[in-house]
Amino acid sequence: MIATDIFEDNAKLSQSKNITLRHESPSEKLKKRKNKLISDFISGKKHSIMKFHSRILDDYFIEKFKSCIVDPAIDIAENTYTIIALGGYGRKEQCIHSDVDLLFLFEENVPDEAGDLIQEIIYPLWDIGLDVGHSTRSIKECAGLSGEDLVILTSVLDARFICGASILYLELMKQLREKVIKGQSDEIINQLVKSNLQRHDRFGDSAYLLEPNLKEGQGGLRDYHTMLWIGRIKYNIRQPRDLEYYGCLSHDEFRLLKKALSFIWNVRNRLHYIAGRKCDQLYFEYQTELADVLNLRKQNGLHPVEKFLEKLHSRMEFVKQQYLMFIGEQAHKKNSNQSKKLNIQTKINSLKVKRDMLNFVSSEAIPDSPDLLIKIFEESARLQVPLSSEAKRLLKEFIYLIDDDFRNSLFALKSFERILFAPPTTIDVLNDMLSTGFLSQFIPEFKNIVNRIQFDEYHLYPVARHSLLTVKTIKKFGTLDKNKTGNKLYGNLYKELSNKRLLLWAALLHDIGKGEPTGGHSQRGAKIVKDLLKKRGFKTSDIETITFLINEHLLLIKTASRRDLNDEETAITCARKIKDVERLIMLYLLTVSDSISTGPKAWNDWTSALLRNLFLSVLSILKKGELATGEAVETVNKKKEEVLLSASSLPAKQELELLFKVMSPRYLLYASAHDILEHIGLYKKLGNRDFVWKITRTVDSNTRVVTICAIDRPGLFSKIAGVFTLNSIDILDTQAYTWRNNIALDIFKVKPPLDQIFETERWDRAEENLKSILAGELNLTKALKEKMSAYRPLGPRTSQRPIRIVVDNESSGFFTIIEVFAYDFPGLLFSITDALFRCGLDVWASKISTKVDQVVDVFYVRDFDGQKIDAPDRVLAIKRTISEVLPGTGNQQP
Repeated sequence: MIATDIFEDNAKLSQSKNITLRHESPSEKLKKRKNKLISDFISGKKHSIMKFHSRILDDYFIEKFKSCIVDPAIDIAENTYTIIALGGYGRKEQCIHSDVDLLFLFEENVPDEAGDLIQEIIYPLWDIGLDVGHSTRSIKECAGLSGEDLVILTSVLDARFICGASILYLELMKQLREKVIKGQSDEIINQLVKSNLQRHDRFGDSAYLLEPNLKEGQGGLRDYHTMLWIGRIKYNIRQPRDLEYYGCLSHDEFRLLKKALSFIWNVRNRLHYIAGRKCDQLYFEYQTELADVLNLRKQNGLHPVEKFLEKLHSRMEFVKQQYLMFIGEQAHKKNSNQSKKLNIQTKINSLKVKRDMLNFVSSEAIPDSPDLLIKIFEESARLQVPLSSEAKRLLKEFIYLIDDDFRNSLFALKSFERILFAPPTTIDVLNDMLSTGFLSQFIPEFKNIVNRIQFDEYHLYPVARHSLLTVKTIKKFGTLDKNKTGNKLYGNLYKELSNKRLLLWAALLHDIGKGEPTGGHSQRGAKIVKDLLKKRGFKTSDIETITFLINEHLLLIKTASRRDLNDEETAITCARKIKDVERLIMLYLLTVSDSISTGPKAWNDWTSALLRNLFLSVLSILKKGELATGEAVETVNKKKEEVLLSASSLPAKQELELLFKVMSPRYLLYASAHDILEHIGLYKKLGNRDFVWKITRTVDSNTRVVTICAIDRPGLFSKIAGVFTLNSIDILDTQAYTWRNNIALDIFKVKPPLDQIFETERWDRAEENLKSILAGELNLTKALKEKMSAYRPLGPRTSQRPIRIVVDNESSGFFTIIEVFAYDFPGLLFSITDALFRCGLDVWASKISTKVDQVVDVFYVRDFDGQKIDAPDRVLAIKRTISEVLPGTGNQQP
């Protein structure tokens, strides 16, 4: 009987072991459940993932706690412990690749065996690829560290009990409140707000960034977390909904905040999935794919990716505004200016200043006096006092009172213009008008450009924000540092204007045409604004000026960056279109502010100099009239006399006279006397060599001028351009002149090499390359092909703009102008100029500029006989030949 029992027991034990072997480990079970959860989320079976993800992690820790084999060694009766979720895991915001933050909390002392406990519970999670951060502390130690370190404090504020001795968790939270928070809540909140400001400086405003950080940027998830932390410190809130219960948010605000956060979390989880790792920076390379997985379609002229970014920016902007309102009400930061502002009072009876903020005395007065809705903004601008959160809520609530009668009233117009004209300060009233919805209600046409995004690497801000920034930039012109030449010019011109009001209206509305999908936005915007201003009773002459500025707001920047500024015909064409000095000044200031407010890729010293030179040329023509033939002859003769003065003897003068005869009239007209002398010096050094060159630093050292004197030969210009590409030297601008004695003068303005310490060596290498190419010793095409094969773009193309080739025979009387809109790559300029050479064309001048994320290369050309190219078959052949050297054209040209 006993033997039978032993046999049966052994059989049962063996069976039990086999079953154990077949059981999944807790970590394997977790991995399988997580993969299924992610699959369901991506396929659309589950619309939310974070709470489910947190739950399956909880299940893992609970199971491991129950079956822990280290517990006897720890002596759990004496060393009770609890497992606590921290941070995002504690908030149940566990995204796909979020870290798992844990606290193993012991009552008094952490036993030596705690390391074995960590190994048993945490190591399996590392084995399946989870990022787990853990700490092992006693209650006293954890509370003490929370009082010393803000990061630890905020992590513990989000603490959530998972399993173990719950009494330890409750004791920790009690000590946190009694020993850390009590009596220090205001100081902690001020530290949180200060920390947030530093974070915003580091990561930027997500509503203004091309690649926003969904978590850390302003308007990101961290702003919401800060609201939660402050709520927990001040009110001991248990769940996000308590923000509404304690009056921190209204019912609608909480509902909309929840909706905004849901969208951001959805994007964040999908970003994690696409990137295959924890990733909160929304890089360009992921944006198009995210738009596709969110099933967005082209709408109102917006590509899916632009629609996606519009939705995302609007949600993040809402989070940002809610955070700012919340902080304004909750933080109550003390500052040195507070006592000075306490005595500020408003002159409007139904408004009041309280706690340094402007508010309505009572909401009951607003329906009877809708004009208070704009008066409060005007008072904010006049007193330099921000609106309170309650005032912003009431503005949103009563926004419906702004109807056509309100919009078209003279009172509202004058009040709005006083706001528009108010000096730029830290209180940005126009921005408040936009964020509260007032601006788009007052100017309904503005609605279509709020959060409108242009998907490229060029436009930094949504269209409406860009428009407000353009206004602000113009108003700052009068307050800029006068030590800078550009600033001094802008400030003086702005002060000269007799009617700044028209310029500011044009700045506010210059991009309003981008709200509709068809046609050019400038022309469309001018039409929209014409109707808008008529309804508001503007004078016809004022409407004409404002609509002209809007219609032509790209004229100067396009001309400066794509046309030969040495050709007087360029300035004359602009002058004939602008006609009036005051209009020119307004258009120039609008162009400058528009470019500055677009972003750093639209404005730099080079663009500034080009634009200023064009402005001054057009201004001179408008003041003095177009240059007559007689004046041109006089200009050339004066230059000749100045050059001849440098001659020390009669033979030297005779030599110069001979050289004048071989110089082209265009060269003598546009080259300065100083440059002519320099070019003659190079010519004398040329001798029997193929070429000589001189590299000159500009005053600001930001560019180099490379002047090349060479024996002319077919394809010389493209070979020089190829050498610069071979040596990674970017070309900004070129001029090409040919003397009648077969001497070519090619002048290139270029960016200096990146490593300027070895700049001399770089130029020496480039010079040797050009010598070898002209001597037939180096195959330029092969060398460039090798360089281009090693080139890889930094990221995917952000735009779907088509590649275009435009042949213009109207803008110049002497040249055919060819514009090539293409995507940049090493060797682009060489490829195009080589194609032009094969078409039998000489390049006389070129401009290299940027249009959004495309390069625009512009060439002034004539054929080898000195004629323009206007025969349709030749134009077609030129387009086809250029198209063949541009990657990605798909034979779309001509």
